[in-house]
Amino acid sequence: MAEYLAPGVYIEEIARGPTPIEGVSTSTAALLGETERGPVQPQLVTSYTQYARLYGGPFKPGKYLPHAVASFFENGGRRCYICRIASLTAQAGAVAYPWAVITARGPGDWSGHLYIKILTGSTSRRKPENSVRIQLAFWRADNVPDNVADGDVATDPFMPRSTIKPAPYMTEVFDDIDLVDTASPDHFSKRISGSSALIDMAALSPLEPAPSGAVTLPLTVFAGGGNGGAITVADFGNDEDNEPDRKKWQGLRALELDQYRDVSLVYAPHPADDDAQTIAKRVISHCEKNRFRFAVVDAFKGKSNPNDEYLDPRTTLTDTKYGALYYPWISVAEPGTGAQVVIPPGGSVLGIYARSDNERGVFKAPANEIVRGALALEFDVDDGAQEILNPKSVNVIRQFPGRGIRLWGARTLSSDALWKYVSVRRLFIFLEASIFEGTQWVVFEPNDERLWARVKDTIRLFLRSQYRLGALMGATEAEAFQIICDRNTMTQDDILNGRLVCHVGIAPVRPAEFVVFKIYQSTVEAQT
Repeated sequence: MAEYLAPGVYIEEIARGPTPIEGVSTSTAALLGETERGPVQPQLVTSYTQYARLYGGPFKPGKYLPHAVASFFENGGRRCYICRIASLTAQAGAVAYPWAVITARGPGDWSGHLYIKILTGSTSRRKPENSVRIQLAFWRADNVPDNVADGDVATDPFMPRSTIKPAPYMTEVFDDIDLVDTASPDHFSKRISGSSALIDMAALSPLEPAPSGAVTLPLTVFAGGGNGGAITVADFGNDEDNEPDRKKWQGLRALELDQYRDVSLVYAPHPADDDAQTIAKRVISHCEKNRFRFAVVDAFKGKSNPNDEYLDPRTTLTDTKYGALYYPWISVAEPGTGAQVVIPPGGSVLGIYARSDNERGVFKAPANEIVRGALALEFDVDDGAQEILNPKSVNVIRQFPGRGIRLWGARTLSSDALWKYVSVRRLFIFLEASIFEGTQWVVFEPNDERLWARVKDTIRLFLRSQYRLGALMGATEAEAFQIICDRNTMTQDDILNGRLVCHVGIAPVRPAEFVVFKIYQSTVEAQT
């Protein structure tokens, strides 16, 4: 309570009435898989161009993450976290100087094709002894010039008439980098860390000796990097991992950190059939544990028979309301080359989820939507095949004459009829997460009738807005939702132990999956 010690007029701001709830994001995805290069900590990207700069493009047959990212953005996705999966024993190449260690941004053999040259800063903004110009050149593994691969670094790829052919796939230049003054806006910790797609830089302690006078260090290759062996299922993230350093967490383990709470969709394309099911189960388990995430799963490749046991998720996966399965694989143009390649459909499905959410709302089933970029299907699915697959909760992608290739299914992997549809599950995830985030102010407030009334008003205003958008079923608000927060939901023991219990009932809209028109023949006589 404010103190009033001197005569005068006082103005106070007080909290009255409901606190508005802002709906959480429903279309931010996390994609897990192998990449050509890049950091293993999840990174947010908003375009395929940004992804290619950080992680490279398609690099090996059967590594589908680059294609999934391209399909995600082509189909309407806007934001996704890239979770690069690398062997837990992989190492990043580095170059050591007396005053700093410069490390490749991410582990793997790719750093063996990364070269660095350091010169004196090219302007007079900094003292020569404190300022350097860092030049980087990177070649892809299948396009390294012989004179570089053989260790001949006498030729400078940064010269206008360099004899190194082909030219570097990617170059970066950081001029006037300050090595000493940490308060400087040009200090390497501000100019390079998090900005370079190729390197990280760490100063040695103490900083001296720093380069003095004119600096010209020869073109040097990063050394010590390695893939650390083949990728295993454990590399996708183990909940039982006791690694204390959170900076080393990757995959599903890293997505548990608070800074990735906005992720609502999780997907991991993987070509190996045996591992794919294990990874899919881990992704589903992660979403079930988190409760505010939904998993997209690919069906097996090369399965044309709808009766194939590998197309029955009841035997290959798990009964869950937090995931959906999609079939068949699709043909798309490979980014960069344009060559036609068959890829899993999950990336396109994630993009359709995002597109449907942004155009209509999360309550709209993400189905009967064009699969943008799809050139053909691995197998055509007709009515007979879908009559077998649909009851198994396999969502199919079909090609219709004159209507293109469309996503034609919207079921979860749950056997519970209440959670049959993807849109219903994701609507509840959206509502639950929004109410959870929007009522954090309630914690430690006095637990009395005034607080209960404010909580009800807060939730009511939010659900009213969703009802008006068409997310809830009912002719009136009373039919669409109900909120109870009083002594009918709380006992005296609840109140004494600091528990506020609020019951919220919601009537979701469900998709019109089977549209039936009954047509009969009428005569000209009036019908009674």
